[in-house]
Amino acid sequence: MHPPLPVRARSLGLALAIAAAASTAHAASSTTSLRIVYRANSGARPHVTTLHCDPPRGTVPRPAAACRRLAAGGRALFAPTPPGVACTQIYGGPQVALVTGTLSGRRIWARFARRDGCETERWNRIAFLLRAG
Repeated sequence: MHPPLPVRARSLGLALAIAAAASTAHAASSTTSLRIVYRANSGARPHVTTLHCDPPRGTVPRPAAACRRLAAGGRALFAPTPPGVACTQIYGGPQVALVTGTLSGRRIWARFARRDGCETERWNRIAFLLRAG
């Protein structure tokens, strides 16, 4: 067994680990770039917005808040409804959306609709990215 490291060496190791984690988080957030296409219904003209993080910018409402929510929720915000889940058959409206781009450096492609309770719940998770009204 190795003798314990002096306090200074342990502190340096911890500082390096924190710096590496911060650098990774910074790199991941800088590669978030989304394109959101919203349609009020399938025949409506598309409304296209964008979001880029670090620094937060784009045409979505409140880009800084949207980047914080994406950082907190991650890819789970875009997860599809798992197979075999029972969904209420309550129609939520004709709106549709498509989100494409990169989230924390990973490609993303997700389609959203409001055709039942599960899909409406998915829609609500990403509503902060969508055009209001």
